[in-house]
Amino acid sequence: MMPYPKIKLHIVALDIPYPLDYGAAIDMYYRIRYLQAAGAEIYLHCFQYHGRQASTELNKWCKEVYYYPRKSMLKSLPISIPYTIYSRRDDLLLKRLQEVDAPILFEGVHTSYYKSHPSLKNRIKVIRNHNIEHDYFRQLGQKAKNPIKKLFYMNESRLLKKYEYNMQDIQAFLPITTSDYSFFKQLYPDAKYSLTPPFHSFKEVSSLPGIGSYCLFHGNLGHPENIEVAIYIVKEVFSGIDVPVIIAGRDPSPLVIEACASISNCKLVVHPSTEDMEELIKEAQVQVMLTFQPTGMKTKLLLSLFCGRHILANEPMLYSTGLESTCTIANTSQQMQKRIIELMSTPFTQADIDARIVQLRKYYDTATNAAHIIKLLQPISL
Repeated sequence: MMPYPKIKLHIVALDIPYPLDYGAAIDMYYRIRYLQAAGAEIYLHCFQYHGRQASTELNKWCKEVYYYPRKSMLKSLPISIPYTIYSRRDDLLLKRLQEVDAPILFEGVHTSYYKSHPSLKNRIKVIRNHNIEHDYFRQLGQKAKNPIKKLFYMNESRLLKKYEYNMQDIQAFLPITTSDYSFFKQLYPDAKYSLTPPFHSFKEVSSLPGIGSYCLFHGNLGHPENIEVAIYIVKEVFSGIDVPVIIAGRDPSPLVIEACASISNCKLVVHPSTEDMEELIKEAQVQVMLTFQPTGMKTKLLLSLFCGRHILANEPMLYSTGLESTCTIANTSQQMQKRIIELMSTPFTQADIDARIVQLRKYYDTATNAAHIIKLLQPISL
């Protein structure tokens, strides 16, 4: 197939996609790299908050990289638009979008504040759907213990639903899972679509055959969902088995630290580097991949499939991914304990690796998915 001519492309990122220390950053960073390799001249716009710093790494793949401060809650009042969107507005961003006539890829609804601006009416506007966001925030609200946080999440969910049902100015959608694809396709049947699983760094499966010595759970340990999952796994699963276990990730909540300290077979690894995390995954015998929110897709699941041995997952983790055959499924703490004990003594074989390769090649080849996006943009950008 002949390569497409080079195109200019704005990407508006919800965060600074480097360092690669959480799922969305990994997804955005490798989408930038692979789109650049596929022929896109990228103008990257990043919102800066939570102490993340400008990164020269991004300059390697982009024509220009711009940074904008995310607005505070106080500067986003009164809230009639979701805060996650209204806080990511900036006059200078709009000016730069106007100056370079090119398609715009919004990373999540988070960054799409200017989707309906009259000056951008004739642009192709693409949105990468990380989740059905109103559903994601609703679930956060249902689980929140703090009444103020609960009120915020539930109100944000209400506003996001109204917003997601009013995106007629978006011409193309890049949903992350088949369920998200179906949701947006039903709302906007005339738009263009490309089912786009998370982007990642892996060109081949590097899982090691044999047997490891510990069980692993990893993730952003400061995120509300992961805090809940980590505490559950430690108290309800790991506490009842005589197996060495490791909890690894950034920004561990005091509640996670306390839970890990409560059992003698648990080790907490804080802020592992990308290389250290991959090593932890490679050497583990079993990885526990658990979520209580069947929304979007967890990038860490792909990381584990490409690098790790046995994966024990619950059904919500695998929902709408097509990866059920690559994992052992367990949904209760008793089932998890039983399966972990079985898997700890079950060698991971070359046949297991070969089967995983077949499944991952179907939908999770990053270069192929980048080419699909370029093809989707091409007729409009010529």
